[in-house]
Amino acid sequence: MPVDLTIDGAVAKIVLNRPDKLNALDVDMRQSLCDYLARLRFDDTVRVVIVTGAGRGFCSGADVDRMAGQAHDLRADRERMQKGGHAFIRALHAIEKPTLAAVRGPAVGIGWSIALACDLVIASKTARFSQIFRRIGLAPDGGAIWFLTRRLGMARAKELVFSARFVEADEALALGLVNDVVEDDQLAARTEELAADLAEAPTFALGLAKKLFHAAAGPGLEDYLEIESLVQPQLHMSADNAEGVAAFREKRKPKFIGR
Repeated sequence: MPVDLTIDGAVAKIVLNRPDKLNALDVDMRQSLCDYLARLRFDDTVRVVIVTGAGRGFCSGADVDRMAGQAHDLRADRERMQKGGHAFIRALHAIEKPTLAAVRGPAVGIGWSIALACDLVIASKTARFSQIFRRIGLAPDGGAIWFLTRRLGMARAKELVFSARFVEADEALALGLVNDVVEDDQLAARTEELAADLAEAPTFALGLAKKLFHAAAGPGLEDYLEIESLVQPQLHMSADNAEGVAAFREKRKPKFIGR
């Protein structure tokens, strides 16, 4: 399965499982994430959720190869965003139990959004983060700008989005984007240790504390995603996005024209 779910006692683990593609998300994976999170939301035996990736990467973003040649329509693209990426990001952000992202290797594009939507992020020293959308002529999605602005402030968040540069694990820790950095072979053990501690905590109280944190952050994720669903479909129809996708597949530098 491209996304696996295992439950061990009070801890659920969701594993993105396309290691040959660095766990790039396709439509089926997005639906699986929605289904699993809906199931876990009301499973009172589960008190902590871990999200991680199989192999040497967390998630390399959307499956760009599947974008090539895809027909785009504003209404259809908006609906696809709302039912796909937005649905599982909302569910992950809102679930009333602690969520942990265990990140090794690249967490790129919506892959980084998945980590940002979790409550705590444990990174291995190989972890690398990027809002890589600039390279394919798109704006960030999955709520990335909403999450980054609240964690970093406007100026630093813009720098990461506009540059599309990679943030290595130690810099991510210094910026407050991850909670801990460990050696690669210690990632699973450190995450499971933290999950075991949280599984013994008062889940109901932590779940409501999450709601207070969300309220303290200002305007909600839901309102932001509504705007995002109007922006990205337009960019999917742009000349720069077509050029960016073609350049990615052909492994060359894109030649953007600003349209």
